[in-house]
Amino acid sequence: MSAREQALWTRARLGRCGPPLDLLTARFDRHVFAPHEHAEFSIGVCVGGSEVIDYRGGRLRLGPGSIVVLAPDEMHTGGPGTTTEGYAYRALYADPALLTDGILGAALPHFREPLLDDAELAVALRAAHTQLSVCPDPLEVESRLPWLLTALARRHSTSSPAPDEIPGAAWVAHAVRDRLADELLTPPSLSSLAADFGLSRYQLLRAFRTTMGIPPYAWLAQYRVTRARGLLEAGGRPAEVAVQVGFADQAHLTRWFRRVLGVTPAAYRNSVQDRGR
Repeated sequence: MSAREQALWTRARLGRCGPPLDLLTARFDRHVFAPHEHAEFSIGVCVGGSEVIDYRGGRLRLGPGSIVVLAPDEMHTGGPGTTTEGYAYRALYADPALLTDGILGAALPHFREPLLDDAELAVALRAAHTQLSVCPDPLEVESRLPWLLTALARRHSTSSPAPDEIPGAAWVAHAVRDRLADELLTPPSLSSLAADFGLSRYQLLRAFRTTMGIPPYAWLAQYRVTRARGLLEAGGRPAEVAVQVGFADQAHLTRWFRRVLGVTPAAYRNSVQDRGR
């Protein structure tokens, strides 16, 4: 491919031992896809240019910010919307079950309109896709993508939303928090935790977010940062500390350390050591 014809696939995992989920980041000038279908929901966000997709006997035209939802096993194509402008998009390929947690009934959600105008959800999907393509942390993947896909189904499909009230939500959230703290190096999957409480993954996420104010992966990352501070103050090197508290690598630790404390782990370590001297 030329520099302007690029496609990058990333395989993320829903929980440490959970099923895979594929993410595609693409930028094309002239590429036209042959008619094809997917076993999963294909959910894309246009991030640049103009794209046309032939689907269900019609033609969809996407511009930046558009969300498109293509149902499993339905034939479609894709290509540039103009002869002078390419197109760029981010797509994920979601098992149908990921869209059913927060809706009533067992049937798959049906999207009458495959082309959606939802700026808030488009921004959230793009941000999650971008960050998880770089660092597909299993707990973060499982905390973010099912939540967003449930929102997609609840807002835009013909299905009815399931009730939001979760009995004992605070107790569930604190129990999950304690499990994550106890197993920070190899945290359990949210689906296994949900099964332990007799809940769906969406219900578990809702109970945790309502009680703690943030999703499970963000709480665990902040807890890991707190643990990392103590190890850095004791003279630990950032690369070693990252592994000791459960981050994927030093870059993963640095990303969260800066989010929480505003400085890099190395800068924090140097600062506290200078104060000690």
